[in-house]
Amino acid sequence: MKITWLGHSAFVIEDGKKVLVDPFITGNDASPVKPDDVKCDLIAVTHGHGDHLGDAIFIGKRKNVPIVAIYELAEYINSKGANGIGMNFGGTLDYKGIKISMVPALHSSGISESKFSHDGGLPAGFVIELNGKRVYHAGDTGLFGDMKLIGEIYHPDVALLPVGGLFTMDTKLATIAAKWIRPKFVIPMHYSTWPPIKANPEEMREELEKEGIKLLVLKPGESFQF
Repeated sequence: MKITWLGHSAFVIEDGKKVLVDPFITGNDASPVKPDDVKCDLIAVTHGHGDHLGDAIFIGKRKNVPIVAIYELAEYINSKGANGIGMNFGGTLDYKGIKISMVPALHSSGISESKFSHDGGLPAGFVIELNGKRVYHAGDTGLFGDMKLIGEIYHPDVALLPVGGLFTMDTKLATIAAKWIRPKFVIPMHYSTWPPIKANPEEMREELEKEGIKLLVLKPGESFQF
């Protein structure tokens, strides 16, 4: 499996098939790609905020790729002419060999284009499985106790965790989350895109290593394979 960070919370996760998550590319100065450059089989969007919905509709329509999101957000995506696939917590979608399970996140989900009405539904995370390997993309979230259950039920190999603080967990809380989830690897995300969420993920390394969890600090455009 190969995981490529595109900056902020945007990732390409691939193992035969490619899943693009939270494609905030336009307006993301750290992104190493342009929306037209991205090739994928499925797009997953954790919630309706502009730095996560991002270019999903543009890419979905341009490349004829379906977009998975919570039901209300998928309906909004459909209203814009893209192919939204709605699902909800506890559900698992099997799409052409891609298994994607929706799990809760502790955040908000208003769609900025709709003037922050509640049609964004609720925020979510995803456990994405390709050829038996699993990645947990936590979306934007605070720390919550059911992260232990996500670890116990799905046993992700890799956890993609926000660490920027202010809008999500900071490095201290993300370290606790990682101990609860118990992946083999943690990749920090959603930090230092803008000054209010500046963070140093290296603060997590010592505590995670004590737990046998490897911290992988990627630069935008870098990949990790396992």
